[in-house]
Amino acid sequence: MTERVVVIYSGGMDSFTLLNQAIAQGKKVYALSFNYGQKHAKELHYAQKVCDDLALPHKIVDITAIHQLLLGSSLTDDIEIPEGHYEEDSMKSTVVPNRNMILLSLAIAYAVSIKAESVYYGAHGGDHAIYPDCRPEFIEKMAAVSKVANYEDIDIIAPFQNINKTEILNKGLAMGLDYSKTWTCYNGRERACGKCGACQERLEAFSENGLTDPITYEHTEKS
Repeated sequence: MTERVVVIYSGGMDSFTLLNQAIAQGKKVYALSFNYGQKHAKELHYAQKVCDDLALPHKIVDITAIHQLLLGSSLTDDIEIPEGHYEEDSMKSTVVPNRNMILLSLAIAYAVSIKAESVYYGAHGGDHAIYPDCRPEFIEKMAAVSKVANYEDIDIIAPFQNINKTEILNKGLAMGLDYSKTWTCYNGRERACGKCGACQERLEAFSENGLTDPITYEHTEKS
């Protein structure tokens, strides 16, 4: 019997790679996306298009009602999104309070309800500097809680937790993935800004793989 897995799918590069990796491994994938009031909700349109093209079961869950509890982040509040690399202290303003614990909890509940065995999410090593809920310690503790929170034994799988975006992109390129189908920028404008931490890390990943990013940026005609 084919293993069922829930993939938390934001529409960005990392979860796009993870989604396709799970499919390539022969898993029966159920994609799960969340609208939590993020400024870059444009990523959800990309997620929907990919899942439609792949004919995958896909739920976009509206949890914007909790937006009033997630204030203080530049991704969800009336705070300007900082420019610069993730290593810079200013990027801490993009931390959304308890985001991954909330999203993982909901994904685990969904996994239980559809009799899936695991929840996959795309936390990676490049996130460790800024995001506590992407670090191995959090993943380990959350996986332990998952196993005692229900009668069902649901695993949390984060296969990218010890590699960076450059290595993730390399994996995706080896699978022949088209990254023009992803949205990374924290600003939800027509084109990516090229200046926020998410954009800079993405551009760096393509550069380190000797390639040009297939999407269009505001600061250049094509980058």
